Amino acid sequence: MDVNQYLDMFIDESKEHLQHMNDILLTMEKNPQDTTHLNELFRIAHTIKGMSGTMGYNHVLSLTHQMENVLDHIRNGKLAVNGKVVDLLFECLDQLENYVVSIETTQQEGENVSAELVKNLQLLENPQSPTKTTETTINTPPDDQEAADGEIDIEVDEYVASMIQKASDKGYQIFRLRISLNPKCMLKSARAYIIFSTLETMAEIIHANPSIEDIEDEKFDFSFDLTVITEKPEVSLIQELSNIAEVDEVTATELTNDNINSANDAKHAPTEIAAAVMDLDKGGMTEASKGDLDAKKKAKTGKTVRVDIDRLDNLMNLVSELIIIKTRLEDAHQMSQQKSISDTTEQLERITTSLHDAVMKVRMVPIERVFNRFPRMVRDLSKDLGKEINLQLTGEETEVDRTVIDEIGDPLIHLIRNAIDHGIEEPETRIRNHKDQAGTLKLIAYPDGNSVVIEVQDDGKGIDIERVKAKALDRGLISQSQSQLMEDKEVIQFLFHPGFSTADTVSDLSGRGVGLDVVKTKIETLGGVVEVDSQPMKGTRFIIRLPLTLAIIQALLVHVGVEKYAIPLNNIREISTIQESAIRKVQGKEVVLFRQSTLPVLRLSHLLSVPDENEKQEENTVVIVNHGDRTFGLVVDELIGQQEVVIKSLGRYLSGIQGIAGATILGNGTVALIVDTNSFF
Repeated sequence: MDVNQYLDMFIDESKEHLQHMNDILLTMEKNPQDTTHLNELFRIAHTIKGMSGTMGYNHVLSLTHQMENVLDHIRNGKLAVNGKVVDLLFECLDQLENYVVSIETTQQEGENVSAELVKNLQLLENPQSPTKTTETTINTPPDDQEAADGEIDIEVDEYVASMIQKASDKGYQIFRLRISLNPKCMLKSARAYIIFSTLETMAEIIHANPSIEDIEDEKFDFSFDLTVITEKPEVSLIQELSNIAEVDEVTATELTNDNINSANDAKHAPTEIAAAVMDLDKGGMTEASKGDLDAKKKAKTGKTVRVDIDRLDNLMNLVSELIIIKTRLEDAHQMSQQKSISDTTEQLERITTSLHDAVMKVRMVPIERVFNRFPRMVRDLSKDLGKEINLQLTGEETEVDRTVIDEIGDPLIHLIRNAIDHGIEEPETRIRNHKDQAGTLKLIAYPDGNSVVIEVQDDGKGIDIERVKAKALDRGLISQSQSQLMEDKEVIQFLFHPGFSTADTVSDLSGRGVGLDVVKTKIETLGGVVEVDSQPMKGTRFIIRLPLTLAIIQALLVHVGVEKYAIPLNNIREISTIQESAIRKVQGKEVVLFRQSTLPVLRLSHLLSVPDENEKQEENTVVIVNHGDRTFGLVVDELIGQQEVVIKSLGRYLSGIQGIAGATILGNGTVALIVDTNSFF
């Protein structure tokens, strides 16, 4: 059976189960006496164990099997839930996540690094006894057959006998393995499949007794024999097979020309392995398995989105209507009915708009998928720093485009780490300041028009403006006179400067000045903005505004010279006209007094090096755009109108062009570049 076809499903479902396990363990840690979730935790471990067994991932299977034993002891009252138990279960969870990540990237589990965890779990299960080891017998003939004077005399068919001779000539070894399963094993065929999968990474199976077909059909008791060709020593074979759950005993006997009797019976030789065995003549015994491994490494897992069936039904209905409209257009064209064409075109526009909305909803996923990873992270950080943190999540049901979900995780991690490390004080300090001993960290999400807003709030000490100023002065970012004129919001922006940090010492969490710089860069790459609101001794609030989708946007089309450009509508505050005579130059920059405040003016033709064929007009059309609480006016030649545009990437060779976020194809087939107004700030 080719299990690669189930790889994507295995990865997605494993991640969901592990996230659920994480949530339950967090609940258990807060209330160890509440064992109501134990059955669910046991079910998750059992499900992952069964899935990994079917896929042949033995390290995952072994670890979850031992977790089951510990959880069963807790359920039966033989083991109490305490901090040590929960910490160990969290370690198991982390290791399972590492295995899944390795499987996702390489289709292999990697090395077995959970042996120590399994040992610790076994000690929890039975602290009075040494950890259980599987006793194996080497060089013992199967079926207890012993020849006189201790000589081994094994009967094999001519097929195996010929393979022994060829293996000897090529420097390989042949072993007869007797594998005994636990009598309580429920799924013998599944266990046998795991054994076959494990062996195939180290050897070639050339004989089975009973036959492989009978083993797959569970037509055997609890033991069977396998004959294998390998370069590995017998100890390695026994050790790997003994690590498989529910394998009680493994014995190995080396077959040579001196200890076999040939029998003319090849009925048990598995025909599907014949080609691989014949490769022995060409010195290619291991090439087939290497090829399979390379093919697995090249395989890539696809990104998936779970979609409500009602949304798919709506999508299907709209596509059906689209086909009907296409037929009507064809008929109307043949009959040359102008009114019919006009009516049909209007209906087509309505359906395509609805179709766009439906596809957008299919792409939307709850931001809960990102938020769910943070309770565990906050728990670990608070323990490391000796702080008490209450994490509050709000608006997890807010939906965001899948592409945004994939990218927003890292910026939020930096903001949360920053809040816990820099913002929230130690318990003793909070008590002295008449605050609750435990700090509060809020993660809030909500839709706002065509954007989604994510807020990270803490009730800590707030940002020390004077300390930030001092660091900026020390680094030569501003002069003394400039620092006295700057507003608090301007000073806070230094926190986003590359390499800027107010930490006195470098630790695992902070001090290198890379956190908030990464946040700003990533958010602006997504077409969003970051705002900061901080009050001394009350806390800090980081506000992230992101577009709902990165694929389709509303934009204002404008003329600059002979070129057309699209300016994202969510960046535009208003459109106005400004007299050329009202524009003044201050320190070489153009500004204008607009609504009782100073507005910087930038000419889009100069920014994008577009030849301006028109002379300066007395009245300029200005598109006023904002970036957080900062604004400026973009001078354009002419407004074309609002239009929904599909963002297309410029490709690898044109990426990173200053002021350009991408391109779109207009209705007449021409290309219009999309202006990245954020880069001009």
